[in-house]
Amino acid sequence: HNTMATLMRVFICLVVFFSLCISLSNHMTEKLYTQVSLESSGLDSSDSNQNHGVHGVFLEQRQSNTDLEYDFYREMCPNAEMIVRATMNQIFSQHKNAPAQLLRLLFHDCFIEGCDASVLLDDSNGNANHTIEKQAIPNQTLKGFNFIDKIKEELENMCPGVVSCADILVLATRDGVLLAGGPFYPLLTGRRDNTQSFFDRAMAEIPRPDGNITETLRLFALRGFNERETVALLGGHNIGKIGCEFIKPRLDNFLGTGQPDPNISSDFRNEMRLNCQDSNSSANVGAPLPVRSRSMRGSTMGMSYYQGLSSSMSSGSAFDTHYYESLLRGRGLLYADQQLMANKKTAELVTEYALGGGKTFRIDFSRTMVKMSSLGVLTGSQGQVRLNCSIPVSST
Repeated sequence: HNTMATLMRVFICLVVFFSLCISLSNHMTEKLYTQVSLESSGLDSSDSNQNHGVHGVFLEQRQSNTDLEYDFYREMCPNAEMIVRATMNQIFSQHKNAPAQLLRLLFHDCFIEGCDASVLLDDSNGNANHTIEKQAIPNQTLKGFNFIDKIKEELENMCPGVVSCADILVLATRDGVLLAGGPFYPLLTGRRDNTQSFFDRAMAEIPRPDGNITETLRLFALRGFNERETVALLGGHNIGKIGCEFIKPRLDNFLGTGQPDPNISSDFRNEMRLNCQDSNSSANVGAPLPVRSRSMRGSTMGMSYYQGLSSSMSSGSAFDTHYYESLLRGRGLLYADQQLMANKKTAELVTEYALGGGKTFRIDFSRTMVKMSSLGVLTGSQGQVRLNCSIPVSST
């Protein structure tokens, strides 16, 4: 263990050393980021419309968050983003599911009071319930906290008390998406960490896996997302697995009816049952709980949207359009996902992404991820920079 830790630090030091040899102005680096974004999306930077689609991300971030900056840590911790990237590479080499876990963790953070790392906080008063976002039912199956802690540890070794947990979460997620085969998208930094966590809002405002399309669109619209952005962001379900605790209610107790979801074909329902025969999991002992009870625990089993697309595909890793193709075939794993086909506008967008070869989806996903990563951020003298991502810095 000590040897691995030493090798990791040597690796990071080498990354830091070589990065010090690179001196680019903010303008030149910004152009490079735009080019990388286009290339990772399979686009040609000579196309002015596509170029604007990615390069406009910088303008949108600057206009909506004047206190966020490009390369915010260039003086206080100039290699912060390099350290995040190097540590994520190490994490991904051992945990291929890390990008999906971080993507969900970021979504649950940003959707409640903005991207302020409030979802990372532990309870500090010894209360078992109803005080922090982690305790809210929709967040009890979140994973990836240990990855953020690892990155924070490496940054604290290099630059103590400088890089916020909120910035670590958005940067690590971005780098994880890239490692999973998704697009690279540019991010401004300078977020600060909240000292509070918001249990009640997390309980009420995280979109439900059994939510209908009207409710899903309403919750996204409250945060400024239109239909296209909502459909693009949900495309993040194309990596990772959907836990059986979210799938089983559709098979046995759909919306508390005691019956299967009538919209699932018998063949697909049988495939879902086969993949969720988790008899040893405490989540599946006894009668299934209706999802609307918001009482669930994480299972170790699940299904990917590759399996949703075809029963002959047990796994897959490409960041592509198979999520949307699954919905076109009526094989959505979550009711809320399949509900995208119940609305004319969102169904048209699903079809566009499914049949568009992936370029449009990757551009739209990039833009929407940047927008989500900038929701409700704390900057300047607001909030704080935590030394430990699960514990606020004491004011005394």
